[in-house]
Amino acid sequence: MRAVRLESVGSMIMSLVEKPRAGPGEIIVRVLAAGICGSDRHMFKGEYPTAIPVTLGHEFCGLVEEAGEGVSSFVGGELVTVDPNIACGTCPACRRGRPNLCANLKAIGVTRDGGFAEYVALPCGQAYTLPADLDPVHGAFCEPIACCIHAIDKAQIRPGDSVVILGGGVIGLLMVQLARLAGADRIILITRQLSRREAALRLGATQALDPTATDAVAAVRDLTDGGADVVIECAGVPETFQTGVRMVRRGGAFVLFGVTPAALEVPVLPFDLLFNEVEIRPAYLNPFTHSRAAALVASGVLELDSLVTKTIGLDEVASVVGSAPLAGEIKVIVRP
Repeated sequence: MRAVRLESVGSMIMSLVEKPRAGPGEIIVRVLAAGICGSDRHMFKGEYPTAIPVTLGHEFCGLVEEAGEGVSSFVGGELVTVDPNIACGTCPACRRGRPNLCANLKAIGVTRDGGFAEYVALPCGQAYTLPADLDPVHGAFCEPIACCIHAIDKAQIRPGDSVVILGGGVIGLLMVQLARLAGADRIILITRQLSRREAALRLGATQALDPTATDAVAAVRDLTDGGADVVIECAGVPETFQTGVRMVRRGGAFVLFGVTPAALEVPVLPFDLLFNEVEIRPAYLNPFTHSRAAALVASGVLELDSLVTKTIGLDEVASVVGSAPLAGEIKVIVRP
């Protein structure tokens, strides 16, 4: 079968590899759609820990083709979404109900072969059934949505709250919709690209600001009468971290979601955090949220089609992952 593999930092190659076989407790999924994530670009550049060589692709949806020994939950033919994060279940973090912090965490498309391929082998417990008539492209959104739901849980948005979202990529635009569903009254998205600001307004944002054209901190404080109840950082750059904590009202919450390069340091003012009791709440991965994401996608309540910038084949994956996002790019979907 064909698979796009990260062979070394900065080098992805389309390869012909042996089709995987289902081991005990495993299923084989024929990939129908896979999303390219910003984390894939971080892994390509060596900015996020991964196994090398490995087939990337942790956001995918497909059909169960084979069930291994001991698998009774699937018989074949089911449309499934896959939670890529495999916790050990026995380390201290797992025993405390924090599988996203598992000391032995493995991840499909990160530390074991993933969805930029025609077929993937995975533990059957990582797969969640979707309606048979669901668009597989929508199914590929389940993983990022599951991560966003964890961030929304950490944000503790209450009806009537004001929410600022920093970053207008696919994550920021999903957060706009989820914040609206959580009951936020004022939702402000901040991003440089006009097309993304326009998309945010269509998807439920009340304001969309260009940080290069205005003092975003002052604008947020003015629009929210002193600061937002919640700020969600989705860009993963030092500037948004530094400005974001200054947009939070006294006693509010700053949710850190965007992935930065592993060694990046960002200066902060501890006195300001202390004096204003701003809570910094990191939100990492998707603990116990993948089934909720699958149900939300199946319900059709989220607008996903407009988030797909283009669809490509496996032969284009390496060039897309190895390049910076194009202007206006939101989500690129791979159809093996």
